Amino acid sequence: MIWILLLLLILVVFGFGFTMQILWWVAAVLLVLWIVGFAMRGRSGGRRYSRR
Repeated sequence: MIWILLLLLILVVFGFGFTMQILWWVAAVLLVLWIVGFAMRGRSGGRRYSRR
């Protein structure tokens, strides 16, 4: 019984570590997309607001 609980604990810890690795990659990609979108909006925003 203890062996089964130990194996389940190892699987949960490994799964959590794998999930955290994926979340770090997703966060990095979203950060890059946000920076690119912010830079593109900054360039076109100046032209858009100059028509007042």
